[in-house]
Amino acid sequence: MDLVVRGARVVDGTGGPSYTADVGVHEGRIAEIGRISGGRRTLDAHGLALAPGFVDMHAHSDLALLRDPDHSAKAAQGVTLEVLGQDGLSYAPADDRTLAGVRAAIAGWNGPGDDIDFDWRTVGGYLDRLDRAHGGQGCAVNAAYLVPQGTVRAYAVGWDDRPATGAELDRMRQLVADGLAQGAVGMSSGLTYTPGMYASGGELTELCRVVARYGGYYCPHHRSYGRDALAAYAEMVALSRDAGCALHLAHATMNFAENRGRAPELLALLDAALADGCDITLDSYPYTPGCTTLVALLPSWANEGGPEAVLARLRDDAEAERIRYALEVTGADGCHGVPVDWSTIEIAGTADPAFARYAGTRLDGWDTARRLLIGDRLAPSVLQHVGHEENVRAIMRHRVHTGGSDGILQGAKPHPRAYGTFPHYLGHYVRELGVLSLEECVAHLAGRPAARLRLPDRGLVRVGHRADLVLFDPDTVAAGSTYEKPRALPTGIPHVLIDGRFVMRDGRRTDVLAGRSVRRTPRTPRTRPA
Repeated sequence: MDLVVRGARVVDGTGGPSYTADVGVHEGRIAEIGRISGGRRTLDAHGLALAPGFVDMHAHSDLALLRDPDHSAKAAQGVTLEVLGQDGLSYAPADDRTLAGVRAAIAGWNGPGDDIDFDWRTVGGYLDRLDRAHGGQGCAVNAAYLVPQGTVRAYAVGWDDRPATGAELDRMRQLVADGLAQGAVGMSSGLTYTPGMYASGGELTELCRVVARYGGYYCPHHRSYGRDALAAYAEMVALSRDAGCALHLAHATMNFAENRGRAPELLALLDAALADGCDITLDSYPYTPGCTTLVALLPSWANEGGPEAVLARLRDDAEAERIRYALEVTGADGCHGVPVDWSTIEIAGTADPAFARYAGTRLDGWDTARRLLIGDRLAPSVLQHVGHEENVRAIMRHRVHTGGSDGILQGAKPHPRAYGTFPHYLGHYVRELGVLSLEECVAHLAGRPAARLRLPDRGLVRVGHRADLVLFDPDTVAAGSTYEKPRALPTGIPHVLIDGRFVMRDGRRTDVLAGRSVRRTPRTPRTRPA
């Protein structure tokens, strides 16, 4: 054995009872579990739990993995795999025009990208870029990718609010198929973000049929988490049923005053669909506030035409007044149909240092919001304090639940979920509150996500599986990140391995770059039914 981990409490990712055993690692895989003698190296793990590496089912590290070889934001949490390309907007597939628009649209998620060499245009090219990041060494953790439907629509249709033509729909089908053939695990949508939100249900169904033929899954940020949340969830369930496509609901929450205490209604909807044979999973983060960009709250008509068109409308007093009225009086679709309460909107970060003083402050009204949007060229990110704890707990208990941080790493004061989601589950919701048992929680954070991604050799502590492992102290593990200090690292997670190599050892990040792209298992797509 290259390494023998001795005396660990093995929490294997199945949800079954934990047990004490040695775990032997050889050539990057788990080679033996039991009582093991010998080994080139040994690690005394008495008092520690050993679990499969955690899978962040909703990550926004698309540029961070290329920018930052350390990436302790995720590595220190025990995350060994992130799923990128979320919310329908990322950087592949794209041509030069599309890439410029997307970079501007999601600068609040990933930064403007001026420090990145965008030397790819395809999904396969982006995954290759991850593999040869940082001088060819790779990246900090593994990464899978979803074809972003909004980017695909921008590429084939543009940023206009109109139906796709037949030729444009064919082009989108081909772009999605190409991305899946090149290794994407599915397709994402951001249906409160432009231009993805301009797609009809029929258009989305056609694209999901392509996803289904390749064995991928559909991951929508659906049309409303506010006034029409239940109807929006029902639309996604019906769409996936019609397309015959597996469904994974992104950051499944029930937010705003309209939805307090209504999580059981969502879960009843899902239980009925599951009982009928639908393939559905979901992810959530263990916090009440949401996080997005300030521009995302605007009504969809204000975003039509792309970022430069948005800025032109904001500079026009009459158009800006129309936007304000939609936000404050009628409720913009970008704000989930609920009139905005500015006191719930906290600035997380800005791109321009001239506006850095606003980070960590609540907005005092539309005039300040408008000034920030124009001055920082749509880049401000925000926390939206609109969630409900009882809904958070009810959803995380569900049998198809998985963990996802939805972590935006940009800004002076990002949401603490970016640095704390996984230890917060283990420390607060397992040890302190008992909402989940330790074994159940690890299944939610590792075994179940790997099954959704159809990764046959990850997500479990099992002989033959990849040695992507995390060792933590169940009695002390906790998120260090808070709203005041959002980049503080967790405690109680001393060791993290990817392919049997230590990326965290004794609580410190090593210089190992063991992360690679994790691609959908190639297969010939199923023929469309007659």
